[in-house]
Amino acid sequence: MSTVRIVAGVALSDHLADRIRAVDPSVELVSDPTLFPADRVVGDHHGPPPGFKRSAEDQARYESLLQSADVLYAIPDGRRSLLERTVAANKKLRWVHTQMAGGGALVASAKLADDDLRRVTFTTSAGVHADMLAEFAILGILAGAKNLALMKTLQAEHEWPRQRPVVQAVTGASLLIVGLGEIGMAIASRASALGMKITGTKRTVTDLPGVDGVYTNDDLPQIVGDADHIVITLPGTKFTERLFDESLFSKTKPGVNIVNVGRGTVIDEGALIGALQSGQVGSAALDVFAVEPLPEQSPLWDFPQVIISPHSAALDAHEEDRLVDSFIANLRKFLADEPMAHVVQPELGY
Repeated sequence: MSTVRIVAGVALSDHLADRIRAVDPSVELVSDPTLFPADRVVGDHHGPPPGFKRSAEDQARYESLLQSADVLYAIPDGRRSLLERTVAANKKLRWVHTQMAGGGALVASAKLADDDLRRVTFTTSAGVHADMLAEFAILGILAGAKNLALMKTLQAEHEWPRQRPVVQAVTGASLLIVGLGEIGMAIASRASALGMKITGTKRTVTDLPGVDGVYTNDDLPQIVGDADHIVITLPGTKFTERLFDESLFSKTKPGVNIVNVGRGTVIDEGALIGALQSGQVGSAALDVFAVEPLPEQSPLWDFPQVIISPHSAALDAHEEDRLVDSFIANLRKFLADEPMAHVVQPELGY
């Protein structure tokens, strides 16, 4: 087999680079650590930190490497503009692994020619964060049901109330999972073990194990009112933007608990803030926001019944290993000329 030249578009740890090289003798991986910041931290694989700038010579060398690739591991520097330039200039490029689970939205928003979209396959790391995000979702469900905010307030005030607060049972509670993909099903399996009654939405309605009812997002106005807890896992696309708006929140069960591990743009944050103020939404656990970092002036910071996670629910010391596992699984398929998993559909935005 002829050599397949893979160029790492972001910093890659040496032991992970070696794992990719070991997949097949035909694999040539170019990973130059001198082109990236020397001090690496967990979660920096989405590109250099703000303010990082290469010398003109290093930038030219970096872009020359990108234009020599058959395959790109990650969107270069996580930047859409550099992806656009690379795809247009490198006519031998055949596959870009976006690395980010939500990388499809970036590809969909890029200005790529139709011929280039037919020539280059784009894949994501969808699913690698499912277990971690499912754990955060369960945290959010339990925090809402057990009134964690009140417990923390009483603790801070050293107060033991004369009338002990009543909490909600999770067993038997109804859970609506908006987006029954890999993340949604990982949440469903854990929620089912807690005895919850589970329904959810999916683009194509089909029977799913452990799920009592499957609907489409178009059905949400008719079904949100039955849920004690709503967990959102949807990607950010033109079809999901501000799906949860004032009208939809008004149809939810009063005091509903909202958890979002999908994309922040799925929720109209102004409508959420209003629903929290009125009590229509009783609590929330949010890992994603319409604008990140969440602006300092956002009222969401100040609600004690809201858990704010800085888009870190899936971030642990082994995340980069899981991302490479996902790439290697598709690399084996690519080398065998087999259909790859998690192929981006730009027309759908993911």
